[in-house]
Amino acid sequence: MVKLDKIYTRGGDGGQTSLIDGKRVAKYTPRLMAMGDVDEANAILGLANTALGTKNKHLKNLIRKIQNDLCDLGADFACPGSSASDGKLRIKKYQVTSIETEIDFLNSKLKPLDSFILPGGERSAVWLHLARTVIRRAERSAVEFSENEPVNKFALAYLNRLSDLMFVMARQANNHGQSDELWEPGKYGGPN
Repeated sequence: MVKLDKIYTRGGDGGQTSLIDGKRVAKYTPRLMAMGDVDEANAILGLANTALGTKNKHLKNLIRKIQNDLCDLGADFACPGSSASDGKLRIKKYQVTSIETEIDFLNSKLKPLDSFILPGGERSAVWLHLARTVIRRAERSAVEFSENEPVNKFALAYLNRLSDLMFVMARQANNHGQSDELWEPGKYGGPN
């Protein structure tokens, strides 16, 4: 368990922060950008969970699990290295597989799409779509820092699958896809 006695340290006042290994890095590095994107997605998932209210216990429980995984992912990114078995808190293969299982389960309950969908419908679905876009950004940030530093391959896979899961979760939150708003190509393109 993590124990936080002091919330502020003043250590970041100069634009740097410490990684888990003690190394000081600029707050604008790709690693820190990915960590910030993951944190932002986690906060948006909190909003999605609140917007679900008392509906859909499965999605609510799944969001809580994902939020915990995202804290694990932040810890993974904060600790340089790429081995999922180095004894550090890392995203593991089973977490990626768990996401895939959830995607298959939730998607099996939805009618197939014959159009792209717009981020809309139920409030919780919109928050899940926003989380999807921020997770995609986190993935791009993580891929960028992986070009120069070793990164756990399961962390990258987790982010990739997680954005897909957000898509099917948003559809589930939209009354099992019934409230999805479909893209109508060219509908508002002006006179023909």
